[in-house]
Amino acid sequence: MNQDSAPGPVKEGILLWEPSEELRANSNVARFMEWLGQDRDLRFETYDELLQWSVDDLEGFWGAVWDYFEIISHSPYSRVLTEARMPGAEWFPGAGINYAEHALRRRDDHPAFISKSEIRPTSVLTYREVHDRVARMAAGLRAMGVEKGDRVAAYMPNIPETAIACLAATSIGAIWATCAPEFGIRSVVERLQQIAPKVLFAADGYRFSGRDFPRLDQAADIQSQIPSVEHLVVVPYLYEQPSLDGLENAIYWSEAERDATEIEFEPVEFGHPLWVLFSSGTTGLPKPIVHGHGGVILEHIKCQSLQFNLGSDDTMLWFSTTGWMMWNFDVSGLMLGMTVVLYDGNPVHPDMRNLWELAEETKSTYFGTSAPFIHACMKEGIRPGKELDLHRVKGVGSTAAPLSPEGFQWIIDNIGSDVHIGSFCGGTDVCTGFIGPVPLLPVHAGEIQAACLGSKVEAFDPGGNPVVNEVGELVLTEPLPSMPIYFWNDPDDERLRESYYEDFPGAWRHGDWVKKTERGTFVVYGRSDSTLNRSGVRMGTSEFYRVIEEMDEVQDSLVIDTGRPNEQGQLLLFIRLSDGAELGEELEARIKTRLRRLLSPRHSPDRIYAIPEVPKTLNDKKLEVPVKRIITGAAAAQVINRDAMSNPDSLEFFVELGKEFSGTARNE
Repeated sequence: MNQDSAPGPVKEGILLWEPSEELRANSNVARFMEWLGQDRDLRFETYDELLQWSVDDLEGFWGAVWDYFEIISHSPYSRVLTEARMPGAEWFPGAGINYAEHALRRRDDHPAFISKSEIRPTSVLTYREVHDRVARMAAGLRAMGVEKGDRVAAYMPNIPETAIACLAATSIGAIWATCAPEFGIRSVVERLQQIAPKVLFAADGYRFSGRDFPRLDQAADIQSQIPSVEHLVVVPYLYEQPSLDGLENAIYWSEAERDATEIEFEPVEFGHPLWVLFSSGTTGLPKPIVHGHGGVILEHIKCQSLQFNLGSDDTMLWFSTTGWMMWNFDVSGLMLGMTVVLYDGNPVHPDMRNLWELAEETKSTYFGTSAPFIHACMKEGIRPGKELDLHRVKGVGSTAAPLSPEGFQWIIDNIGSDVHIGSFCGGTDVCTGFIGPVPLLPVHAGEIQAACLGSKVEAFDPGGNPVVNEVGELVLTEPLPSMPIYFWNDPDDERLRESYYEDFPGAWRHGDWVKKTERGTFVVYGRSDSTLNRSGVRMGTSEFYRVIEEMDEVQDSLVIDTGRPNEQGQLLLFIRLSDGAELGEELEARIKTRLRRLLSPRHSPDRIYAIPEVPKTLNDKKLEVPVKRIITGAAAAQVINRDAMSNPDSLEFFVELGKEFSGTARNE
């Protein structure tokens, strides 16, 4: 069926789902509200009332989270928050805590990890087994001389060994960092050189789409460029017994372990570095974003329990590579005692049903993914809830990009009408989301349900004033415990301030366009530095993609506004065509007509190009800003790191176009 003859797009804001009375009464957040009434004499009838209190009384709220979830501290804190300022908020001074101790509280035979990959069949590790393996590796790291404050890094896929190494390192108070094995050598070195790790874990390779990728030569090269690495721990994964020839100070995983039955958890201060997460690095040296033990503990427990309504009886499958913050979020599921599903491989190999079949196999109750994956399932026309047994899935989480109203509707139609849609917005900078799902509230198409508890989120106009029902900059006006404690090698916090605090002093600018509605929901429209501004009408790119990518002929798309401040540019549309489609006058005319009718008469593209691929990061995000800079005259090597891309060859089209465009664009 021709898409243009089909019904129009799903209307943003229509009601799609409401929680049942049973869910309202038995949700984790309802139990938390009941506890607040009993323990704190605080009574709230609605989520909105609870949210308002949580941002008005930060000390009261986060102190309550600490007590309710029984945070383990080896020494008492003096107060919850010394001063609510950004940057520089100091939380829970005096506390002595440890992330790994919270992740390993459970020590029974309940499944902790269910893992599967293109190499290994499905297997289960219980909480008891994970504890024992972490104990042995922690003892091994101590034998290598690893101490509190040392860095331990990994060049590893999403397999149990990676999580075990992370927990072993953090149990000592060492600082963790990881790079996915699909990262190029330069990308890994640019990241890890900054933090000078003492130990590097590396898998011997990985398999993706049925193809093997050996990685020990790359590990040797990385090791040679990072002289701080004293020990290389090799994980046999692709091969049963990989050769260690040519590797310095290398031992197998099994040789690194030491006999141990208990873990000596190192109590650290609330803000002691837990791990370093890196920005994408597509437009410069990756930012080394440092998160603390306490902030991650409180935020992840709060978010997974109260926002996503997860607990010890749940099984969470949220696909991620080890290069994305959602991997860290996944591992934190252990703090609630749930089962976490780890998958390594191509999520759409051999076809789009792959992850849905894994959800069926593992009896997952929560399925997490990215908006691009949901949109790809829509384009493919699959119906997982009709074809597979997914009746246990109570929620579907989506992040990494704005989920379109059609994506919301697809989940309801094809997974289940009673499924809670958990659209989630945040990112690497905070290692969480600050607007997301709420089990007490209805779901409206294209809208994220509410700000998360403890998150004071606003949409700001250019003057720094909060606006409602208007598109503005997404900001936080009060601190979160999981905000970065600092950037590595940024002693005066200069890069930190430039990244978040220059535009609106005292408030965190996240870099997204967002609309806050009168009912407290949010619509995210894409990155604010890639806005489409046509004759004063600003629009986020997600709205554009929503209209274009519904067409049968369009597989993927990228839109660029070449304009500069106070200068009207051109609107350029790049489309990856579906098999058999051709870009001719007829299709161009239909595209422009569709955009004028469904989007805006001012946002009809000046030019339309067919391209082989849309340039993307390793985490599947479209590279709008670097492409714009290339087209408008910048050298590709100056604006983008090809090693941080999933498809670097896709840039060649834009490099050639930039040569032609730079000579003509200003004359048109």
